[in-house]
Amino acid sequence: MDKDLKTNQPIIRYKNGSLIETNDYYVTEFPLTIVVNKEEFATVLCSPNHLRELIIGFLASEGVIHRQKDIKEIQIDDSKGFGRVTLNIDIDHLKKQSTKRMIASCCGKSREFYFQTDMNIAKTSQAQFTVAPEKIIEMMQQLQDQSKIYQATGGLHNAAISDGADFFIHRSDIGRHNALDKLFGYCIEARIPVRDKLLLFSGRISSEILIKAAKIGVGMILSKSAPTNLAIKLAQDLNITAIGFIRDDHFNIYSHPERIQTKS
Repeated sequence: MDKDLKTNQPIIRYKNGSLIETNDYYVTEFPLTIVVNKEEFATVLCSPNHLRELIIGFLASEGVIHRQKDIKEIQIDDSKGFGRVTLNIDIDHLKKQSTKRMIASCCGKSREFYFQTDMNIAKTSQAQFTVAPEKIIEMMQQLQDQSKIYQATGGLHNAAISDGADFFIHRSDIGRHNALDKLFGYCIEARIPVRDKLLLFSGRISSEILIKAAKIGVGMILSKSAPTNLAIKLAQDLNITAIGFIRDDHFNIYSHPERIQTKS
């Protein structure tokens, strides 16, 4: 069962030259140890909700699973912080994969990845949808409005997956990667195709976040914040439309603007 995402605690606040005893909300940080086929795989520090989706999305992002049927059983013991996964597949080959930084070539372009797993799983988008500028601004405002825990605590990352018209799902987490993994896990479990979908994200578009979007398989990522230069290079190479600084009535398009509808 999901735990509370926030806790009300006493604090001392400094304001207008005085120290005031009051209460405030903290976000909940929860260590979840994922055990795969009876072997400890990873411990994820996360918000304690939608843990099944998180586990599925995390394992898919790490290249451990590729589809729902790879999973035989998931047992979650949130009282002790364990998620035990039994797979229908053998994963011994993953232990042999190199974690060295790699540079690979694709379609005549240089593509940089930090880990071999990223290179193997990140997908070049084949998305052909378009989105109106007004809808981009509207959806980012909708993401802001739905982020009630963030508004109370200021301590969460928020993300949503959309078809360009409506949200399919919205997720929050203390970890930016976790929020996206929860969305990924939801889509895998619900068998929702993601090729024609886009991600909305509250944080900076770093290269890691861009690679995560490519692993999920979406064609567009939207953020209210800034991208990094490597993220833009990867977005250009992976055919992903990256849009940042979505605020008020404007935004910046950093790659593949052909997916933005124009009136002309």
